[in-house]
Amino acid sequence: MKLSRLAAVAAAAMIAASPALADLNVPALNYRTGPYAPSGIPYADGFSDYMTLLNERDGGVGGERINVMECETAYNTQKGVECYEALKGENPLVFIPQSTGITYQLIPKASADGIPVHSMAYGRTSAVNGKVFEWVFIMPGTYWDAASMMVKYAMEQEGGSLEGKKIALVYHNSAYGKEPIRTLEELSKKHGYTLTQLAVDHPGQEQKSQWLQIRRERPDYVFMWGWGVMNSVAIQEAANIRFPMDKFIGVWWSGSEADVLPAGAGADGYKSITWHKPGADFPAYEQIKTLVHDKGKAAGDGTTIGEVGYNRGVYAAVIVTEAIKAAQEATGKSNITAADMRDAYETLTITAERWAEIGLPEFAQPLQASCADHGAPHMGAIQQWNASEKTWTLVSDFMTPDEEVVGPLIEEDSMAYAAENNITPRTCE
Repeated sequence: MKLSRLAAVAAAAMIAASPALADLNVPALNYRTGPYAPSGIPYADGFSDYMTLLNERDGGVGGERINVMECETAYNTQKGVECYEALKGENPLVFIPQSTGITYQLIPKASADGIPVHSMAYGRTSAVNGKVFEWVFIMPGTYWDAASMMVKYAMEQEGGSLEGKKIALVYHNSAYGKEPIRTLEELSKKHGYTLTQLAVDHPGQEQKSQWLQIRRERPDYVFMWGWGVMNSVAIQEAANIRFPMDKFIGVWWSGSEADVLPAGAGADGYKSITWHKPGADFPAYEQIKTLVHDKGKAAGDGTTIGEVGYNRGVYAAVIVTEAIKAAQEATGKSNITAADMRDAYETLTITAERWAEIGLPEFAQPLQASCADHGAPHMGAIQQWNASEKTWTLVSDFMTPDEEVVGPLIEEDSMAYAAENNITPRTCE
């Protein structure tokens, strides 16, 4: 395949800068450029900074240094595939696509090549079924989980019933944005609310017609599946029509500082679902400041630490490195393979005590993956933005999805994929 100039230059630069004998190669398909850069930069910073912390403090994992192989995709699916093709020969342990579109393209490729894909709370939801998708992992949860938990939260706010209520879904007109639709439709049948779907085309700067419709129809809640500039534009449009911000709830990729700060005071009260705590009040972050930022080894300018996007990057890095550690312990060797990594992902356990040990006490929920479930722990909480203090605060307990609705949808979709691709599902016994 002929690489795009951007991907080829990025891949060549990474390989040239990589240690000649690097043992733990972890590609990072990031996007620091393009319309989604405000969301992509904090994540990329958090991911790399945590890896650098382990290299500086511990000499890596199990005596092997981690080599983050960053490749710029600009959130473009074709460039993401080109990055994969350029790096799959470098003995990568896992690919993290950072894009639903890229994930869809990599699922068959990486599965055939024997390389795990970790589409962290994005990608193809039904890939959470490990009986069919042996090489794909979605922990800590899926978009269908998120949709279900957002409905559950709205029900709690309405005294336990959404009968006769109206929910509008403002979504990015892409595979990513369309993911929750079927779940929300099924939940509307169960709970009696009316669902209105409002697509927003890439990159999301033109939304006036959608918000004029919202002003006319006056839904009780607006849910958002947005990304990048689409989020900040939507929040500003909501403020312009004086939609009640405490009834505007975004998915976890629509709830970062980059999304709310452009709207200033107008964003006050906006909510989103999340799977981890906000802020930088964790021992590991103090170590990152001392051992990474203060030494001039930060991936970015140091200003994104503690932001929601940064914390997502740290979360992803924790999952990767804990899986590496588990694979090393299981195999008795420090220089593990992608196959070893897959096996470790499938049995990965992170307890509350382990989160505290790595310097992130109560940062996220404990998780236990399995052969059948590649998306544990399937939990989320609602956070709310305080514009005057410029802080996110959790305003709900951690919730679980409605398995009665989500489970059958996952089974149906994953089995259809298996039939289409001549896959015999594992028994996981």
